[in-house]
Amino acid sequence: MKRYEPQKEVILSAGIDIGTSTTKMVISRFSLMNMAGGTHMPRIEIIDKEIVYRSPIFRTPLQSSTTIDIGAVERLVNEEYQKAGISPRDIKTGAVIITGETATKKNAQEMVHHLSDHAGEFLVATAGPDLEGIIAAKGSGAYEYSKKTGKVVANIDIGGGTANVAVYQSGRLCGTCTLHIGGRLIEFKGDRIQRISPPVGRIMEHLGYSFREGDTPPSSELKGITALMADVIARMLNRELLDSDLPLLLGHQPNWTESIDEIMFSGGISECIYRYESSSASVAHYEDLGEMLAASLRENKELSRWKWVNPEETVRATVLGAGTQTTEISGATIHVESRDLPLRNLPVYQIPFGYDLEEGLSRIPQAIEKAVEVYDSQREGINFTLYLTQIPYLGFRDVQRMAKALLSAVETKPKPDQPLVIVLESDHAKVLGQTLKVMNPGQTILCIDQINVEHGDYIDIGHLLQTSVVPVVIKTLTFHH
Repeated sequence: MKRYEPQKEVILSAGIDIGTSTTKMVISRFSLMNMAGGTHMPRIEIIDKEIVYRSPIFRTPLQSSTTIDIGAVERLVNEEYQKAGISPRDIKTGAVIITGETATKKNAQEMVHHLSDHAGEFLVATAGPDLEGIIAAKGSGAYEYSKKTGKVVANIDIGGGTANVAVYQSGRLCGTCTLHIGGRLIEFKGDRIQRISPPVGRIMEHLGYSFREGDTPPSSELKGITALMADVIARMLNRELLDSDLPLLLGHQPNWTESIDEIMFSGGISECIYRYESSSASVAHYEDLGEMLAASLRENKELSRWKWVNPEETVRATVLGAGTQTTEISGATIHVESRDLPLRNLPVYQIPFGYDLEEGLSRIPQAIEKAVEVYDSQREGINFTLYLTQIPYLGFRDVQRMAKALLSAVETKPKPDQPLVIVLESDHAKVLGQTLKVMNPGQTILCIDQINVEHGDYIDIGHLLQTSVVPVVIKTLTFHH
């Protein structure tokens, strides 16, 4: 009798982080294996992640204060691939993330989309402060630490332009918040100020400071600015921001309800605290507020009330999160058409069935109308993903009725012949996808399951792997101008 050999596959993932101050890259190796027995439905999981290459930490190439040097970033990435001994076509998944103030540059979207198209087979372009905070918390070790201890842990990732906070309890995301706080909000040339970021200008007004670009400010006033930044971080963690703090808020207020037990710092400013990279000649030193801000964090009495947990990574937390934590693997019993992959930037519209088939079927036409209204209001044919949840037990005739209702409802889309993309909470993807295809052979169908998404997320779906699964990245794309 032939011994059962579990299906295995190894794929390479890239993480590329283009931040306010620094750009860095990691290459990871993922091992995939079918964790179900030979007589069971396949269940492919990532069983191991290994970092195989870490780039040096480079200064982010800019053409001007408002424009990224796209050509220089692409050359940098290609040179690092050569040093790692790999080709872009070897990269099967991962993410290019643009972070901090770099996401406000006028060619930020062009940059990440260009790089994701040229730097790998399925590299995903991501941006947005909430996602950045989540990825950094996974790269720093805060997410795993919260799972291990059950504590409410806040990871505060501070780089050149922003402080991205993600709060976790037992591995569950409790909330996020982002502040305009970072080391490069004031830049120097020698002892003279070269640039003051607008959020810091508003802090200076509040403090009554009047120095400008070209001035040599007293160190006591610079210390006053970084001390205030540390105070604002402490108030934000306590969900007690003052009206005078609001100019430093990027997006929404702190949105968790739990009291924080312990805190962890990551990002470039935490490198100034912990010196994990100090033995490396590649670490760049900049003329900015970074060292002073790190000192103000260490000295802040309110922040000292929490237990500080050492991070696993400092300045590399976000790039490691982007390279190792953004990819999920679909179920193996799916229906996809390889010629239409990869698919990128599909917003998710949820249709809950409420465990009642009749109720769910009645919701489908209205949900598709609403999804068109939300995501394709100009009726240009922007596609979206339908996420079907709370599905009751289905017999084959029930699956046929669901397929018929979906095909009928998508006829109202501006471009009904575009791929019909469905994500299922339950294990029905293969049977539903095949039924849809039989009913409408001309319609491209992509039906996947075992992926947890939320209404309003964006997903990218990669090429079919040898283990008959697809890599899926769930993300946001928020560029603040």
